[in-house]
Amino acid sequence: MHLPFFLARRFVAAETLDDTIPVLERLKSMGLMTTLDLLGEYVDERDLAREATELYLDIANRIADEHERSGIDANISIKLSMIGQKVDEGFCVDNLRKLLHVAQNRNVFVRLDMEGSDITESTLSIFEQVFPDYPDNVGIVLQAYLKRTREDVHRMCELNARVRLCKGAYKEPPSVAHQSMETIRESFVEYMKLLLSNARYPGIATHDDLVIQATKDYAAANEIATDRYEFQMLYGIRQETQQSIASEGYNMRVYVPYGRQWVPYFSRRLRERKENVWFVLKNLFRR
Repeated sequence: MHLPFFLARRFVAAETLDDTIPVLERLKSMGLMTTLDLLGEYVDERDLAREATELYLDIANRIADEHERSGIDANISIKLSMIGQKVDEGFCVDNLRKLLHVAQNRNVFVRLDMEGSDITESTLSIFEQVFPDYPDNVGIVLQAYLKRTREDVHRMCELNARVRLCKGAYKEPPSVAHQSMETIRESFVEYMKLLLSNARYPGIATHDDLVIQATKDYAAANEIATDRYEFQMLYGIRQETQQSIASEGYNMRVYVPYGRQWVPYFSRRLRERKENVWFVLKNLFRR
């Protein structure tokens, strides 16, 4: 347990929201935008899903209050499986609409995170149900390693939705996901180009220097202004690179996990894919 605890101290901001707010303020002082990620997933009881929904409502209001107080630019990342997706989809949509109603009134942006491929279609379907009513307050995540993602990118471009593009971290079979990192990187770059040209303010979530440079080059070659997209990285990983990208005039957003469920979060991720272990260890020493 010592290794996960050490990693959690490095990569998890705090266990409570009160203790996380100063982290957001510090990152703002460094020129970085943020997204709050409350740790937890796969709730299978209605009462727990309702509790998670109330937590997200509190987070949305607190972020709005802190923006008015100190000017922090923070979004929320949520997992639909925390608010009833695995219980009943209609129940989940009702809970999500409660959150998005508050988000719309308080000018907060909510990103629907993407989890395992078993709920990818459900997540996209729920997003499409709520997007027409909250187009400025909700976005989605797509994972480049899934073989279905090319179609999903076109699907989201038709909506002009805000997409966060990442490589993907869950263990998926070869029938569902590309296994070669070279193929995943090529897919990522292809989808990045589609999103920059055809979607609204995409988030390019990567720590890969090759992908970062490819994004900069494509945007420059196609006269896509730096305020039309943003880079995203995880809290505690390549902090100097985050600041460097921001200092170059690009928008940089840091995903900031917090909460008491860091042990299952890290142990699950490290068990799921050996690449996750290597990713964490490699990035401990990268700037």
